Amino acid sequence: MDITQTLEILLIAIFAGIIGSILGLGGGIIMTPALTLIFGIDIQYAIGASIISVIATSSGSAIAYIRDRITNLRAGMFLEIATTLGAITGAFIGGLLSATALYIIFGLLLLYSAFNMIKKVGSEFPQNVKPDPIATKLKLHDSYYDKALRKEVPYEVANVPAGFGVMYGAGIASGLLGIGSGAFKVMALDVFMKLPLKVSSATSNLMMGVTAAASATVYLFKGDIDPTIAAPVAIGVLIGATLGTKVMQRLKSKVIRLVFIPVLLYVALQMILEGLGWV
Repeated sequence: MDITQTLEILLIAIFAGIIGSILGLGGGIIMTPALTLIFGIDIQYAIGASIISVIATSSGSAIAYIRDRITNLRAGMFLEIATTLGAITGAFIGGLLSATALYIIFGLLLLYSAFNMIKKVGSEFPQNVKPDPIATKLKLHDSYYDKALRKEVPYEVANVPAGFGVMYGAGIASGLLGIGSGAFKVMALDVFMKLPLKVSSATSNLMMGVTAAASATVYLFKGDIDPTIAAPVAIGVLIGATLGTKVMQRLKSKVIRLVFIPVLLYVALQMILEGLGWV
């Protein structure tokens, strides 16, 4: 790979890092298609670099979001249990379930999430939240300072079992289908547990880094991580994620949601088409 291609990958990675840190999806959703379609890189190396991009996004954004008290650390660590259990389950039942059916099921779940988000476009914060007793016991309720609105925003957490279940499904999806589960994490936090979207995005960024770090070891030993591809991706995404944290905090949740919905619809349709064998 020549210097021109390396610089092009670096620039795309910066953009991927900005989008990934704002939406809580990691940079893989942009990097994988970019590496395969634009640069003609084999899918296995593209996925390996994508995993690195998720770790870089998390590394670049998690520190800033934790420092500014946007990330809900308690919720993130609690829900990481579900994601890990799901990944272990996925590893055990990999040969028993049809990947085709799973792609369609998870794609439909994301479509459901997207339409729920469309209904909430007009509101800045979750409405009619009923605090979950489990969340109260685990002290998951919190607050954050919204720089766009210039005020402290308290919030309560609802539907912990539902969120835990979706996170478990996200882990299974990651283990069985080899996909990033950032969209599922944001969906669990925003749609089911009714956290503010900024908190959902920040918490998802933290959780994805933990999950991706475990996956990266597997890809490394398989030889699917090419340093000449992964290095510019990691550097670019790290720069982009750092910039993205500053952008996200100055955006209103309504704007973030408007950006997030088409991305979610794209991922959902891609999964359904993959399941039907049309891509």
